[in-house]
Amino acid sequence: MTTTGKTFASLEEQLDLITKGAAEIVPLEALKERISKSIATGVPLRVKAGFDPTAPDLHLGHTVLIRKLRHFQQLGHTVIFLIGDSTALIGDPTGRNVTRKPLTPEQIAANAETYKEQVFKILDPEQTEIRYNSEWLDKLSYYDMVKLMAQFTVSQMLEREDFHKRFQQEQPISLHELIYPIAQGYDSVALQADVELGGTDQKFNLMRGRDLQRHFSQPQQSVLMMPIIEGLDGVQKMSKSLGNAIGINEPAGEMYGKLMSVSDELMWKYWVFLTDLKGSEIEALQAEVAAGTRHPMAVKKELARTITAGFHGEDEAEAAAESWARMFQQRAVSEDAPVVQVARNADGLVGLMDMVEGDELRLAKLLQLAGLVNSSAEGVRKISENAVSVNGAKFSERLIKRDQLGDSPILRLGKKSARVEWV
Repeated sequence: MTTTGKTFASLEEQLDLITKGAAEIVPLEALKERISKSIATGVPLRVKAGFDPTAPDLHLGHTVLIRKLRHFQQLGHTVIFLIGDSTALIGDPTGRNVTRKPLTPEQIAANAETYKEQVFKILDPEQTEIRYNSEWLDKLSYYDMVKLMAQFTVSQMLEREDFHKRFQQEQPISLHELIYPIAQGYDSVALQADVELGGTDQKFNLMRGRDLQRHFSQPQQSVLMMPIIEGLDGVQKMSKSLGNAIGINEPAGEMYGKLMSVSDELMWKYWVFLTDLKGSEIEALQAEVAAGTRHPMAVKKELARTITAGFHGEDEAEAAAESWARMFQQRAVSEDAPVVQVARNADGLVGLMDMVEGDELRLAKLLQLAGLVNSSAEGVRKISENAVSVNGAKFSERLIKRDQLGDSPILRLGKKSARVEWV
């Protein structure tokens, strides 16, 4: 599918989009050289990212790499969405302290079909190669696999952080798990990849692709790693099992509402990792907020609408925005709701010391100041009863981070509500 004669944007324009949000690029200079050569020859780069179909549904955390593929696609390069149907039989051990339970071929095939449906909400199907690594891995002979494994040592495999920890703690490491990084590396050889994308937790595996390409006398791919983004709580990585994820198949209203509940700090990360805006455009938005010409709430609404429209279309995103406004701006906070002013010192910390614990605030005390409860003890009880909402989302923790509250948080308890202003 490689074509010639394309006209590409300049190196600087491409890097503005490609490097946006990237945690590490190895080696960056080599990537610049590849892009420059692509511009000169009109031949697009071959950019791959692999996904093992170990679960049927994707959430926004999974889309970080898919969106980065989209950025390369928008710049005219060839993107390869690789479905790891063979590697899924092993299960990627990255970040695991136990061996994964194996999936059946039937489960993998069913999950792979759902992936194909979901990724085209971001990628252009006409410009995307969908490949399965069973195309080449299942054809390797016993002799072929022995030759591949001979390129690495056991001590090299134990340099992986998770393998090293398990070895030190005398936890089992199955031999088939050691094959996984080698199999992933061979994917890059089979596809003759110029660039491979992956999370920061995948670095060991990604670098094995470079090793095997060198062994097979291919130019070594550049590796672009993206951070693992936090979920709605702003603390833990996005995960459905942790209850802090936004599924890409969730209804528009739920998606929009969840996005409006994130902290102002996390909002900027979502702009970087979950939208197609260039780094320079996001910096311009931040400058407007810092200068006071744009309110953070307006920028957050724009974020929620942008992401929701990307998965559900403009009409549904507009309807979700209107519904949210009615629910949380018109009805959730009545006109006579009290506005509570809380002082900050020069360092930006809350001035009331009995409300501060470390870098977090006692939510019960804030509820008391807002007049929603008569005492901190009552506030603690209401929080434990899951009766308190912060910015339209239920909150059941005793402590809350300042950035989770945002710049003008809305507190709600039953039919009573209040807005906090930091002064």
